[in-house]
Amino acid sequence: MTRKILFFSILIFSSVIAKAQDDLLSMLDADTKPEVERITNAFKSTRVIMSQSLEHVGGGVLDFRIMHRFGMFSDGRSEAWGFDKASMRIGLDYGITNRLMVGIGRSTYKKEADAFLKYRLLWQTKGMKRMPVTVEYIAGMSVVGNKWAYPDRVNYFTSRIGYYHQLIIGRKFSERFSFQTGPIVIHQNMIDSSNYKNDLLAVEVGGRIKLTKRMAINADYFYFMNGDQNPTATRPLSIGFDIETGGHVFQLHFTNTSGMTERSIVTETTGEWIKGNIEFGFNLSRVFTLDSKIKRSNP
Repeated sequence: MTRKILFFSILIFSSVIAKAQDDLLSMLDADTKPEVERITNAFKSTRVIMSQSLEHVGGGVLDFRIMHRFGMFSDGRSEAWGFDKASMRIGLDYGITNRLMVGIGRSTYKKEADAFLKYRLLWQTKGMKRMPVTVEYIAGMSVVGNKWAYPDRVNYFTSRIGYYHQLIIGRKFSERFSFQTGPIVIHQNMIDSSNYKNDLLAVEVGGRIKLTKRMAINADYFYFMNGDQNPTATRPLSIGFDIETGGHVFQLHFTNTSGMTERSIVTETTGEWIKGNIEFGFNLSRVFTLDSKIKRSNP
């Protein structure tokens, strides 16, 4: 009898010790921070407004995107202050991995078709291994589809093509504030005058201030020296609001540019804010998960 009591006492005591060890290990695991924690949602969309942002669609995710723009307020009452006019771009962006995405689009402005790829070179992280910024590389091209201005002369398809390369460096400083900047170079195969240059270098600046859980104010701006390609060009400035509604991101914005591709935005913006050359528009994004396995398996 004594042996049985001793046996059960040892068994109960061992269980208590094992339970205490499990609880201690659980406490230690709770205090241990992950080695790498990637920072996401610096922006709610893959575009700040006009410019590309730090964000990607995830691997296996398709983003159906509409960019819509009315005319300029300065068009006056006869054009309902721009609301009688409209232009748009419709596009599809797809995440091949969580670091690589591609996109295509078609714009009514100059009947331009475009395509791009976007790769995340560095990803902002916190934890044991820190990376203070995110770095994105973007390469794209566009093809103007307008009828030839001088159809009687010999025209080449390559004259319609433009290219761009962009590097974005940015950081999510807090839950409320994100900022990015970086150079972009635009090349056009054909320009309007031999006095202009085929290449234009600009610097993009963009940011977001989060107002509520589902709303934010965004702005982006391109700085360049006038005269390289178009002496009448002005610097593009866009200001707007992000509104997130479930799977949609709705952007309401005001801008002085009519173009919706990097080529047209940087080289062909002519509106001036102080003269009322401002267009009201919206961007609408809806995402669809096509392959959840890709999204889970890629870093």
